[in-house]
Amino acid sequence: MTARTSDIDKAAGVLRGGGLVAFPTETVYGLGANAEDPAAVARIFQAKGRPPSHPLIVHIGGAGLLGDWVQEVPATARLLAQHFWPGPLTLVLRRSHRVPLEATGGLETVAVRVPEHPVALALLAAFGGGVTAPSANRFGSVSPTTADHVRAELGDAVDFVLDGGSCEVGVESTIVDVTGEIPSLLRPGGVTREDLEAVLGRPIALDAASPVRVPGQHPSHYAPRARVVLVEPEKVAAEAERAQDAGHTVGVFLPPALAGTPVKAHAVVALPASMAAYARGLYGFLRELDQQGCDLIVASLPAEEELGLAIANRLRRAAGPRPSA
Repeated sequence: MTARTSDIDKAAGVLRGGGLVAFPTETVYGLGANAEDPAAVARIFQAKGRPPSHPLIVHIGGAGLLGDWVQEVPATARLLAQHFWPGPLTLVLRRSHRVPLEATGGLETVAVRVPEHPVALALLAAFGGGVTAPSANRFGSVSPTTADHVRAELGDAVDFVLDGGSCEVGVESTIVDVTGEIPSLLRPGGVTREDLEAVLGRPIALDAASPVRVPGQHPSHYAPRARVVLVEPEKVAAEAERAQDAGHTVGVFLPPALAGTPVKAHAVVALPASMAAYARGLYGFLRELDQQGCDLIVASLPAEEELGLAIANRLRRAAGPRPSA
C-alpha cells in the first residue's frame, strides 16, 4: 500500500509544526517528531508514557546524511551502512549538537537508521530533516504493525496517521553500537547476527551488559495485556491444559513441530514454519489473543539463530516482570 502524495505532504507539514506523525517503516509503525525540536520530542514521551531516560531512534533519508547527525563516522559504521541501509539496522554513534539531549535520553550517543519503506522515505524527503521515532504504541506494550493498531492504542495523542499498509519485517531494527573499536550487538532485529558477521568478517556478541542505553532494553517490553509464560516446546500443550484447568483463559502459540496436536485452550495460534513469517506476524498474534480475551499466553522460544534470535528476544521481554500497578 502506498500513501497518497497529499497525505505525505500533510504529514511533513505536521512535523514542521511540532506535531506527531505515526508512519510505517519496514519493521513497525513509528511515532515521529522533528528530531531537532525538543518540545516536539518531549510530546513523544508524553504520548507513549515513556520514561524520558529511554533514548529514541533518529530516522534519516539516506546514508549520505549520517555525518550531519553524528560527530564522526568510523569505518565500521560506514561499512554497515553501505551494506544494510536502507534497512532494519540502527547504528549507535556519538551525537552531534544537531541532536537534542531530549532525543537521546540525556546520552552523548544517538541511535540512527535509514528505514526501508517507500512511505517512510517519501516522508523524510518531503520533511527534509531527521525524524525521531520510537514504536507508535504505549510504552512497554505490543508494537504496532498496521495503522489500525496505532489508532486503537494512541488515538488522539497522534496528530496524523500515515497509512502505508502492514509492515513487512514485523520486529524492530537491529541495534549495533559502533562507538568503540569492536562493534556490539545491543538488540537483535531485522538484520540478523549472521548477516552482520558476514559483512564484518568477525563474530559479534549480543552485549546485554553494555552501558549504552538503547530502545527495547526494559525488562518488560513488547507485552500484551495477557501474561506470557514460556516453556519448552514439547511442554506447551501440557502447560496450556494445566493453566486452563486452573481457571485461566489460555491462548497458545503452537510450534510448527506440534502442528495438528490437540490443545486444551481458549485460542490457538498455529505458528508458521518460516521465521520471516513468524516475525512478520508476531505482534499481530499477541494482539489477536488479547482480543480473544486470553489472560495467559503459553509459548516457547524458537531456535536462537537468524530471525529466531530477535523473536526470542521479544518473547522473553513480553514474558518479563511487569511493573506493579
